[in-house]
Amino acid sequence: MNEEFNLDLIDKTFTSYKKGQMFDGVVVIKREDGAIFNIGGKNDAFLPRDDFDDYDALKIGDRFKVIITNNKNEEGMIEVSKRAADDKVLATQNALKLKLGSTFSFVVTGTRDGGFISKMGDYEIFIPADEIFENGVRDPRHFVGKQFEATVTEINRDEKLIIASIKLLTKQIKETNENMFWNSTFVNKLVDGKVKKIMPYGAFVEVDGIDCFLHISNISYERIQSPSEKIKEGEFYKFKVIELDRVNKKVALSMKALQESPKLLAIKSLEIGKEYSGEVVKILKFGAIISLENGASGLLHISNATEDRQKQIYEIVKVGDRVNVEVLDIDLEEQRVSFELANKE
Repeated sequence: MNEEFNLDLIDKTFTSYKKGQMFDGVVVIKREDGAIFNIGGKNDAFLPRDDFDDYDALKIGDRFKVIITNNKNEEGMIEVSKRAADDKVLATQNALKLKLGSTFSFVVTGTRDGGFISKMGDYEIFIPADEIFENGVRDPRHFVGKQFEATVTEINRDEKLIIASIKLLTKQIKETNENMFWNSTFVNKLVDGKVKKIMPYGAFVEVDGIDCFLHISNISYERIQSPSEKIKEGEFYKFKVIELDRVNKKVALSMKALQESPKLLAIKSLEIGKEYSGEVVKILKFGAIISLENGASGLLHISNATEDRQKQIYEIVKVGDRVNVEVLDIDLEEQRVSFELANKE
């Protein structure tokens, strides 16, 4: 600052001091524990050493703003803080940058006139009470000291007042999240979701703020009586999107789709050329379905059951017959297995 300090004028203007007031002043004495700081005429204040990051750099004659933090210390002097003044100046500068629609964070410091208040430098922040009351909590004291984000809805520069809305910001965030979700989600996409509520027939799962549904039949290949056998409310799990209805805003998820089916596991255990024992479970026009003891099943084509082209499959095997078959081919993608009858006719 290049302005000269008129200490007499300051002394006449400020006859009383209150906590939170800001003054310009000058360092007049530097001690081991802190500095004596003149804030007008004969009025000196104490500036603690720990108020500075680099106290050694402080010099007598340095001029800056301070804020009163304590009306009197043990020596009877007012205590002041440069750091608090710097923070207030910065906060005021940030408040001046805010415009209608700007988003900012604040901590509730108190209540007044049916709303909650906070400070941003020289500016007061006001949030209507119904903007914060949530989940049936109506005691204003519950929210004092808590941090929120809000959107500026009104600014009065003359009165240094900012009125803001939490609900409006919440709505904006929700709309943004929904747009991002629907623009980026597709069938077969893997997502992380939080189980919000378990029902007898499934569960509601939140994915990126969007409610999705997990039917009990899509939880596991095992037979379960309740979703709670495999999942818990409040826990996060990985899912696959199996259905997507953008018009009606519905999403179906599956955990089972991320697991290998018992059928696939059984097929994977088979070896081409190896002989297995199985049972005929179905007769078709062109062959028979054979179910092996490990749970895998496949087709025994008529051409692989006999050399006689005149014979029908029912003349060779019948439902319930135990037969030995050799694995000819395995298609893991289609989960198909082809057999040849051992010792075919």
